[in-house]
Amino acid sequence: MEFGVLGPLRVEAGGQAVLVTSAKQRAVLTALVLRANQPLSVARLVDAVWGDESPSSAHGLIQTYVWRLRRLFRALGEDEDRLSGGPGGYLLRVDPGGLDSAEFDRLLGLGTHALAQDDASGAAHTLRAALALWRGDPIEDVVLHGGYDSMVQRMVEQRTTALEERIEADLRLGLHESLVGELRQLSAEYPLRERFSGQLMLALYRSGRQAEALATFQALRTRLADELGIDPCPDVCQLHESMLRADTALAGCAGEPRARQNVVPRQLSAGIPHFAGRVAELEALTSLLGRPADTPGTVVISAIHGTAGIGKTALAIHWAHQVAHEFPDGQLYVNLRGFDPSGDPVAPAEAIRGFLDAFQIPTGQIPVGLDAQAALYRTLLATKRTLVVLDNARDADQIRLLLPGSPTCMAVITSRNQLVGLIAAEGAQPVTLGLLTPHEARELLGRRLEPGRIANEPEATARLIDLCARLPLALNIAAARAATHPTLPLGKLVAQLQDARNRLDALDTRDQASDIRAMFSCSYEDLDADSATMFRLLGIHPGPDISLPAAASLAGLPMHRARGALDRLTSAHLLTEHTMDRFAFHDLLRVYAAERAQAVDSAATRDSATHRVLDHYLHTAHSATQLLNATWDPFIPVRPQHAVLTEELADPGQALAWFEAEHQVLLAAITHAAEARFDTHAWQIPHTLLTYFDRRGHWIDLSTTGHIALSAAQRVADRTGQACSHRGLARACMRLGSLEKAHQHLVRALELCLRPSDRAGQAHTHHDLALVCEQQGRNREALRHAQQVHSLLQAQGHPAGVANALNNIGWFHSLLGDHQQALTYCQQALILQRELGNHAGEAGTWDSLGHTHHHLGNHDEAISCFQHAIELYQQIGDRYYEAGSLIRLGDAQQATGAADTADETWLHALAILEDLQHPDAENVRTKLRHTVGL
Repeated sequence: MEFGVLGPLRVEAGGQAVLVTSAKQRAVLTALVLRANQPLSVARLVDAVWGDESPSSAHGLIQTYVWRLRRLFRALGEDEDRLSGGPGGYLLRVDPGGLDSAEFDRLLGLGTHALAQDDASGAAHTLRAALALWRGDPIEDVVLHGGYDSMVQRMVEQRTTALEERIEADLRLGLHESLVGELRQLSAEYPLRERFSGQLMLALYRSGRQAEALATFQALRTRLADELGIDPCPDVCQLHESMLRADTALAGCAGEPRARQNVVPRQLSAGIPHFAGRVAELEALTSLLGRPADTPGTVVISAIHGTAGIGKTALAIHWAHQVAHEFPDGQLYVNLRGFDPSGDPVAPAEAIRGFLDAFQIPTGQIPVGLDAQAALYRTLLATKRTLVVLDNARDADQIRLLLPGSPTCMAVITSRNQLVGLIAAEGAQPVTLGLLTPHEARELLGRRLEPGRIANEPEATARLIDLCARLPLALNIAAARAATHPTLPLGKLVAQLQDARNRLDALDTRDQASDIRAMFSCSYEDLDADSATMFRLLGIHPGPDISLPAAASLAGLPMHRARGALDRLTSAHLLTEHTMDRFAFHDLLRVYAAERAQAVDSAATRDSATHRVLDHYLHTAHSATQLLNATWDPFIPVRPQHAVLTEELADPGQALAWFEAEHQVLLAAITHAAEARFDTHAWQIPHTLLTYFDRRGHWIDLSTTGHIALSAAQRVADRTGQACSHRGLARACMRLGSLEKAHQHLVRALELCLRPSDRAGQAHTHHDLALVCEQQGRNREALRHAQQVHSLLQAQGHPAGVANALNNIGWFHSLLGDHQQALTYCQQALILQRELGNHAGEAGTWDSLGHTHHHLGNHDEAISCFQHAIELYQQIGDRYYEAGSLIRLGDAQQATGAADTADETWLHALAILEDLQHPDAENVRTKLRHTVGL
């Protein structure tokens, strides 16, 4: 499938154009295309489609538009993962070469690189191919808000740059006369673009039209003076002066003349032939070229930072080669060995002396003192356009004397540290380098290996990428192993890397300069005691990331000391703070941290850390569920260990946000608790997750954790734990359509609860039995269970439970056709729900009232009730019940004759149910087949 944005939006599948007629749907698709292979949140999509005037139903409409796009892609034979959803939002996968703007960027990079290497013919050919991709103004037929104008402007600017570079290549090829007409048109179209005017002057001059060339300069100078009050740039002025004195160099010079020194250092190492990805980072670096400094006369500095093996040097060298033509007076490079296992860091004096030698300054002219040498170095660069690459810096102090002082120069620094001092004091622009995307990692392997090996073993390739943590160094080592054994299946290499305990051994190169363990060790050995302890214990933490309070609990540190340790680990790029107060490191660093914990910390120390962090998750989840569900089955969790911190959550919104952030961590914690035989945690944590999993539709997770919980509760013979686990499994079975299994689990749960001390457990089990009976069509039996719940909870003095039971009794009366009785019970329930501030119960009661009014023929009243319910379900994040209320709202809207509105409502419900992968989606499709022919 191919997409085009360099002109009107274009979508093609199998060579055939695909029409997307809805304007809003085209806007959603365009926003996803412009962020191809990157997740885009629903909030960003809403902003892109409506800007500041988004309707209240915007989030639901986005889900509907995405659902329609998925349906369209499926009809075209596309894979399910072409457009996927996840925690970060929606992601549109675009294949290499499948997006014209990305292909344009790639060709522009190749063309400018060829020009820098004096391959004018290759550059001209490549840049013409890039420009041929343009069909008009970018996305000229789509209206987008939310800052997309700047993205479009960048694309237009890149096109103009490509034009300039292509003309530069043609000038070097001697096509002067044929360029005059085009350059006159471009100079008129871009009157303030001085490079076009300079190129026109050169083309005229070399065509024997000196007077016209000089007149072009005068016209430019007048135009700039009148409109901006400035003179032409130095390059164009110098060209003009060269023409006035009939400089012979102009006759054969391929480009604009510049003052040159006799010595032009070219210290960059060879380019990286298998460099892959990093498009955004390359663009960020390129955007600094020609950028006006905040303070006149200051040099532009970029600081590339990231963890060991992430590819900082490769990025710096690759980009430096791409832009070498922008720095005709040379490119300086030094490896400062700030984190080099094979040698000591390079002293500033040694680096400066190396730069002076590169300019071939006679020894007798080099002063003795370091400060004087630094001054001479800056003087040499004062009138030059030079790029200075300072690789592998340890800290800001190591590089300050090496920074040029001229705004005509640029410095690029790489370091494992964040160089905060340099960013603050010298205004360096940070470029943070993260792991490769899966697509970029596959591209890197594809450049190193025969294409057939990857195509023939796609699953092994994907697993290899995961095991290498998408770390460029690890991928390169694995690719080198595979390349030296061309007959070895990639699956065999994967097998060698599967065991986390031996993974670093499998990636051992026996070379200190490229050995992963040695590189990590350099950073680890530099840590203070708190940071080193935190790093090691993070290696035994089960989840993919960790919050600040959880990390403090894990290490047994007060919050301020934990924050300091995490900050130092982040600064050293042994950890990433990927969102505020949430930290992670890639799997290979995790393996190394676990190795260090095994070697340094005793088993008792590791067990204590595990106990503390499981306590953190249990007690925070317990508090969060109490906020989400007033009728939740309470229990007393295991007493927390000393130094355990529990997150303070103020309201249901914060509770739901905490569950969303910790979802994958909690799953891993439950598995780890069971494996480490923390059996009480292994059943209590899943029990605290039932409400969250059910509301958000995570029923597979509910089932998986329920089985773990039941096994753990059985191991310790905990009747309450077993009953809770059976109820959790019953809820999962019920939602997934296995009603008989759900009933069996609840019968067993009721047996375990039949004792006077557990009347609350009996009530909750009867409640769930009522839900199962309803789905089995046994509504009278369901009503009896609901009445039993009411009796048990009223005797216990549980007002929230009583209100919920009253609503359920009313609901089942409505299902049995006794609508007046249903209204009586539900109205009593609504009064109680509102008094208690129980939004979940209130939402359910509004839905029951809506259902009852609908069947009484009061359709307008029903619509109002359903809308109340939906608004509340959206507030508490209960997507499944929101979908149910949407379905019933559509029924009521259809009954009033608003067929189109009903279709939109059902489509919204269908989008939710399909996202939840719930079987109820088929019922909604049946409704829509009769109306819109779905």
